[in-house]
Amino acid sequence: MPKPEATLIISFYNQFPFLELVFAGLERQIHKNFEIIIADDGSNGKIVQQIKHYISISGLNINHVWHEDKGWRKNRILNLSIQRSSSDYLIFIDGDCIPHKAFIFEHLKNKQANTVLAGRRVNLSKTVSDRLTYIKVQKGFLETKLFPLMIWESIMGRGDRIENGFYFRSRAIRKRINKKDRGILGCNFSIHKSDLLAINSFDERYEAPAVGEDTDLEYRLRLNGVKVKMVKHLAIQFHLYHPKLSRPGKNLEILNETMEKGIWYTPYGIDKSGMK
Repeated sequence: MPKPEATLIISFYNQFPFLELVFAGLERQIHKNFEIIIADDGSNGKIVQQIKHYISISGLNINHVWHEDKGWRKNRILNLSIQRSSSDYLIFIDGDCIPHKAFIFEHLKNKQANTVLAGRRVNLSKTVSDRLTYIKVQKGFLETKLFPLMIWESIMGRGDRIENGFYFRSRAIRKRINKKDRGILGCNFSIHKSDLLAINSFDERYEAPAVGEDTDLEYRLRLNGVKVKMVKHLAIQFHLYHPKLSRPGKNLEILNETMEKGIWYTPYGIDKSGMK
């Protein structure tokens, strides 16, 4: 088996029906040479067995990295997954985000040294999310039949960012649309492993959603000379509806300290030899 050109790391916790839909999207990828690592933040035994069964019958190259459930420790399981990766290029998504069929292809096509690629997502409404099935995703429903539904849902105030689902190969069109300097989202970005390891990867002090898996990382990457390149309208994904998670203020305290001190290398990442 050839070495994978990319490692797709999927942040995951307990929502196997969502993960199945993500897998359906991954089976449609036009670029096939990639491995998948499920970064599992402590799912229960029943879910773990479902994952193992899927791996046993799937043609996808999947590894499952799990640690004990001790609350939200996404950054820790991401770091463990990075250490298990066998490729030099890493793509990060969440387990509730279904990739467009050209998702892997566009991340690999647009990769550059000292650059992190930042994509965007369509936020599906509850109505649309509930109608999706494994077979529908496999048959390309999200890329061929979604938009009439989403236009109506958007008018009704359900779901948003429908414009992020348009796939534009034309550089001129994308340049006109992507004038703003935008940051990375933890659910859709990619980077050379060496650039991530240079800042010691994710800071594991973050133990709540938001900030730690993207804003902190982006700040430290930029401080270390890594540029952000948008792949909006190229590396597209579709976010399944769920109630929003709470976002405790503790994360902002850690981020503010990092920014005040201008810290680009965290001692709380993969290499912990510098921890006090």
